[in-house]
Amino acid sequence: MSTGVLFDEDLMRRYDREGPRYTSYPTAVQFHEALGPDAYTQAATSSPGALAGAPLSLYVHIPFCQSPCFYCGCNKIITRQMDQADAYLSRLTKEIALRGRHFDRARKVEQLHFGGGTPTFLPMDRLATVIGTIDRHFNLVRDDERDYSIEIDPRTVDPAGVRTLAQLGFNRLSLGVQDYDPLVQRAINRFQPAETVTRLLQAAREHGFGSLNFDLIYGLPRQTPETFAATLEKVIAQRPDRLAVYGYAHMPQMFKAQRKIVPAELPDAATRLALLKMAIDTLTGAGYVYIGMDHFALPDDTLARAYANGSMHRSFQGYTTHASRDLVSLGVSAIGQVGRLYIQNHKTMSLYSAALDQDRLPLHRGVVMSDEDLLRRDVIQQIMCRNSVDRESTGRRFGIDFDIHFAAELARLEALRADGLVECAGRRIELTPRGRLLMRNVAMLFDAYKNAGAGTPRLSRVI
Repeated sequence: MSTGVLFDEDLMRRYDREGPRYTSYPTAVQFHEALGPDAYTQAATSSPGALAGAPLSLYVHIPFCQSPCFYCGCNKIITRQMDQADAYLSRLTKEIALRGRHFDRARKVEQLHFGGGTPTFLPMDRLATVIGTIDRHFNLVRDDERDYSIEIDPRTVDPAGVRTLAQLGFNRLSLGVQDYDPLVQRAINRFQPAETVTRLLQAAREHGFGSLNFDLIYGLPRQTPETFAATLEKVIAQRPDRLAVYGYAHMPQMFKAQRKIVPAELPDAATRLALLKMAIDTLTGAGYVYIGMDHFALPDDTLARAYANGSMHRSFQGYTTHASRDLVSLGVSAIGQVGRLYIQNHKTMSLYSAALDQDRLPLHRGVVMSDEDLLRRDVIQQIMCRNSVDRESTGRRFGIDFDIHFAAELARLEALRADGLVECAGRRIELTPRGRLLMRNVAMLFDAYKNAGAGTPRLSRVI
């Protein structure tokens, strides 16, 4: 498997376009509203995971933030009123109980993730209540194999709170850092000195957290190569185990908070490329492994090991060390996967609350994967997680002749091969070091919906 990466500026410019991040296939664009509770019940009781008693993954969405970060495109509610959060937690408690009825409690929860919004908007006693409710209806574990993570805003947690999170069973933290430059922070309305983060890191390591992740963003307003280099220098000194370095996607027509950003202060396309190259060169030079897309990890981190041994997986939670699991998602707008079914909760608080007030699961839309979807999902997973596609083993597992089934895709792949993004040798399609940064472009070739010209909303750019 290719581990090197080569930054080809000309290719990056030519191939930079909008495209899915492939946290699922089919993507959320293909979700529809013709699915009801019966489809969910059937999937939950008859999925391969249910029949095998396999472990579960859980995602919990806490949508609240105290103040808006102007770059953010997440589903969130800006408030400082705890009574609004308490009303939400009352409904979330009911949803946890309703979901739990669909799953054998003997199935261990191997992976748990709290996202948002800002999960640490909630005081620690409220978080403890949510964990206790989950534990009553699902099988939370305390073994070393668990991956229990929570996203934290460093401005909302102190070292004592980190200790409490460890006591609640979390063993991985994800910290939203974004950028350390004061001028950039002012432009995005997120003020947090590096010293605040350092104190939390020290507390996390003292209390046994096994993996610490930072989120950074390039392409933010007022960001320059000089300021971003200073941020990277501070980050490397802090030595998180994992890093996600996202490109800022400016879509003010979709995300109201982004209208506060002054377009003239955004880096131009050439500067964005320079910032990305700097991040890759600096982080790999400091010993981080480039995992794929925008992710990096230290060589001894479990994610880097999963990448090296081919067991890494991609899901709505991004890159994960766990193979495909039934994903039970809880909370407003949350998306889950059970067997062949992708299902999303209502995205508005009013509809989410109304369903639960009537003792119904707040199901909004989804899609049932066909055999063809499963095949193409597998191919895209191989591209995104292993930088290659094994045509022979894929054909064997799905009972097809790969080259015949994907004749049109392989013909289109020739242009990418001519540009040096892929190599086709023997039974494998391999992404080259040049192609690794453009893996989404390669994956799009095997996306039947994108190639069919299905209408799509705006997506983030590949670079």
